[in-house]
Amino acid sequence: MTLRRHAPQVLAAVLLAVGPTIRLSAQDSLPVGFGTLKRDDIVVRFDTPELEIQFLPLEQSVTRLLAPDTYRSLQDLLRSKRGEIDDLARRAGVLRPVLAMVSFFGLVQQARFVPEDVNITSRGRLFRPVGIVPLSPKWASYQLDAREQAVAIYLFEEGISFRETLTVSYQGLANDSWSRSILTLERERARVVARAQSRPNP
Repeated sequence: MTLRRHAPQVLAAVLLAVGPTIRLSAQDSLPVGFGTLKRDDIVVRFDTPELEIQFLPLEQSVTRLLAPDTYRSLQDLLRSKRGEIDDLARRAGVLRPVLAMVSFFGLVQQARFVPEDVNITSRGRLFRPVGIVPLSPKWASYQLDAREQAVAIYLFEEGISFRETLTVSYQGLANDSWSRSILTLERERARVVARAQSRPNP
């Protein structure tokens, strides 16, 4: 949902009273509907001998740069799971959780995965998931056959910056390819602003 901060003091009091909810990143005010990126353009992807793991941030500063249909589908997904996300965030004592979509793909039969072992290192700090909302029936089995997948929304504490380099890790494997994604996102951010400014006024 869009959060307009016309009265910061009143808003802060309300947020403390009602608990955590899904919010836009305060640093981001990009217009919606002008992005052209595909998920594959920015997703962090790496393999173990048994699994392929994909990590996609769900922050507005990232998702607003995706193509409109992709952005809408992700927003619809977040709205449908908002109750579960808010409940987990409240239990963890996190006011504004950082959200990401994590996907496990089986490369072999009976590939085992450990959801809690997906971590992020950002600004010199290690972030472990404080909550996980499964999106796939296979999630609870912690096991996949070849070409099967399990997907979930992960909640992390505040403090992760997707405008800076970071590392995604899983059981001793680390991937820092987000540094390349940052360049892609920054170029698209400039294009999105230009497209929005060039749109004729109604």
